[in-house]
Amino acid sequence: MRNYPTIHRFVPILLLFVTVELAVGWEPAAFASTETPEPTLRDLIKGKSKEKQAEKRAAAENAELAIPDDPLGRGVPRSSVRGFLAAAKSRDYARASEYLDLRNLPEEATPAQGYELARQLKIVFDRVLWIDLELLSTNPEGDSEDNLPAARDRVGRIQVEDGKAYEILLQRVPKEDGVYIWKFSSSTVAEIPELYREFGYGPLERIFPAWLFDITVFGIHLWVWVAFIVLGIALYPVAMLITRSIIYLISRFRPDLSETIARLFSGPVTLLIWTVLGRTAGQAVGPSIVVQAVGQARTIQVIALAWLVIRLMDFGVHRVGLNLDRKGLIGARVLLAPVASLLKLVALTGAVLLWLDNIGFKVTTLLAGLSISGVAVALASQKSIENVFGALTLYTARPVKVGDFCRFGDSMGTVEEIGLRATRIRTLERSVISIANAEFVSMHLDNLSMRDRFWFHPLLQLRYETTSDQLRYILIEVRKMLYAHPKVLGEPLHVRFRGFGEYSFNVEVFCYIGVTDYTESLEIAEDLNFRIMDIVAEAGSDLAFPAAIEYQLPGKPHDEERARAVAARVKEWKAKRAMYLPNFPKDKIAEVKGSLDYPPEGSPQHTGTSA
Repeated sequence: MRNYPTIHRFVPILLLFVTVELAVGWEPAAFASTETPEPTLRDLIKGKSKEKQAEKRAAAENAELAIPDDPLGRGVPRSSVRGFLAAAKSRDYARASEYLDLRNLPEEATPAQGYELARQLKIVFDRVLWIDLELLSTNPEGDSEDNLPAARDRVGRIQVEDGKAYEILLQRVPKEDGVYIWKFSSSTVAEIPELYREFGYGPLERIFPAWLFDITVFGIHLWVWVAFIVLGIALYPVAMLITRSIIYLISRFRPDLSETIARLFSGPVTLLIWTVLGRTAGQAVGPSIVVQAVGQARTIQVIALAWLVIRLMDFGVHRVGLNLDRKGLIGARVLLAPVASLLKLVALTGAVLLWLDNIGFKVTTLLAGLSISGVAVALASQKSIENVFGALTLYTARPVKVGDFCRFGDSMGTVEEIGLRATRIRTLERSVISIANAEFVSMHLDNLSMRDRFWFHPLLQLRYETTSDQLRYILIEVRKMLYAHPKVLGEPLHVRFRGFGEYSFNVEVFCYIGVTDYTESLEIAEDLNFRIMDIVAEAGSDLAFPAAIEYQLPGKPHDEERARAVAARVKEWKAKRAMYLPNFPKDKIAEVKGSLDYPPEGSPQHTGTSA
């Protein structure tokens, strides 16, 4: 039972529908099919306020015109029709019959026949004819521009399927005292039985009691309420069965999505199918003009569509999130929530505009106003939009991500947060800088955390007292040491005598340390520096002091003994053709590769074997 949509999901929808019904608690109205477009819900809602305004205007006009004195208000066409509708609504058919011209009824006709005719005319009006009272004349002489005889006014026209039209007319007739008043014409009265046979309830009246067709709740007949409640209860299980069948078919093709689809879509799809079935079945009931106008709004159907679209967006966000996780773009998930909220807002706005269009508002006018407002909002939020697009760039192009250590402009720091407006970076001084995304993405970003190795490139500045053989020795031994070190990458690697400086021979060392951790790279660079110093000392040379520095201590004496030893060693290399300049042979590189101990001897981590 946990998968069944519970009744509390539909409570807001039902409350909204009841609110609409309460708002349209006007007098029964009807529609002239050939002269006036079908009334919308807005027309019916405005009808009552328009009628009140018309009453005020009529009162002012009546003060100037000689309105016949009549207790039932039949002195002008508008008030006569209003009086009939009011009496019929209150089920006072005796009074309502006073608005019918019954002079042509047979002499043996009883008053009850007049009451029944009034009742039948009221039902016809409810089902097929909407009367806009504001269009009726307030002149005791009637409308002089309707192309009818002076004593007649048209209330409306009812068109039937075979092309026949019934004119609903008022006629100015004298009372017993000779005062002329307006009543529904005798020709219209004569057509009431035929109209009722065409638009009445037919066999239903023989099955159900007559009062069921007279009582209205919120402007809708009681029997219509009963019919739609019964249909709704009967059709809801059918809608659920269709929904479950659809979900079952989808699960056969995509079993991995069956649970998600059932959780997200069972409710809105069931409601949507329920409304479609209900509208189809409701046409067989033959609803009144009021019900048709309320149904034309498609309130519940629009809600179901909006609900379905929102659930589709949730499903899309879920799938996109999974794809981002698979691609390692977990940080980009932060953009899904605001984008989804924006799309949902657009969907809800579209649903509201669709509903407003259904109930009769001019949506084009509303959209024109919204477009102007949208331009103003867009101009006012230009910077915010730029920052949002900047965040989108950071999450898609990923020049940096949260946790990366980077150089931006003249500063360095660790990225702590990439928000929709700004990026927060903690600097080396442990302060936090917030930079607008639009500005941050336009900077030169150096992502130091993305390094796959560290560059080791010191410049050795040797004293000018260094002999050429000593220099050759240093070049070969430093290169051999680098090849032999287990943490130094073999390619690219070079140690070259670059030239003569102001106060030194310049030897450039170029290689990469094969680690990605910054602290570890410093440890290895330190070890390499110590080994280079040992090689320079072993060669009997030394690093040069800048020529501009003056010092009183005597210079370090030249080590003649070591110089002779190095010269002999170089001579031996030459004799054996083992002076590996300008390059080491590949077999010699392979022979010495990784032969040094690292960490070096004497450190706690030293194992006595090469790493």
